[in-house]
Amino acid sequence: MNLDRLFDIPSDLQHGWPGLIGLHLREALLPVLAGLLLALPLAQLCVRFRWLYPPVLGLTTVLYAVPSLAFFVVLIDYTGQTELTVMIPLAVYSLVVLVPAIVDGVRSVPQETLAAATAMGYGPVRRYAQVQLPIAVPALIAGLRVATVSSISLVSVGALIGNQGALGNLLAAAQKYDRPELALNSVLTTAVLAIVCDALLVLLRIGLTPWMPGGRRPKTASRQRPVPQDVMR
Repeated sequence: MNLDRLFDIPSDLQHGWPGLIGLHLREALLPVLAGLLLALPLAQLCVRFRWLYPPVLGLTTVLYAVPSLAFFVVLIDYTGQTELTVMIPLAVYSLVVLVPAIVDGVRSVPQETLAAATAMGYGPVRRYAQVQLPIAVPALIAGLRVATVSSISLVSVGALIGNQGALGNLLAAAQKYDRPELALNSVLTTAVLAIVCDALLVLLRIGLTPWMPGGRRPKTASRQRPVPQDVMR
């Protein structure tokens, strides 16, 4: 292994090392953001109509069980070999973590707090946005941490449908050019990105919840199911 060529990226990848990092973050974080925007109203419906939560949770779990390659086969006729083909499955996968996290967080809000907000004239939407969600921030951030790390890991699968795997393309290049240092670059950089993004989310949680001690974990976080990090799904 020639470590001197660790950052010598083959020209056919169309991006240098910084470009691959930017591409990887875009393909990983935009789906999580899209999943969050979809999960927020969906979770509110599940809280308001309790009968809706089991089927929603079941549907998201079934969708998460669909291998990413199967998703690619279905989507590629409509989105082609583009970033969307990678990002749409990642957005769907994030729902299995984000919806339960938000539902658990919102349900943890004391009834006395909700009653006080109602007495002050807060409607359902305002109460959800200004009372329930701020209190549910620790559980929400816990879900975002899992979804973000999982998404950063799974982006590499995009290398199987063309040049859309960002840092995962280095794994294919390592085999193609017999350069194992490229695989090492891919693994180490992906791990560092996941650690940095996770640390930033922890700092965000601390900033948004100054009433919580920095080392304390929210109770609802313990109920989050671990999400497999099998990049080949």
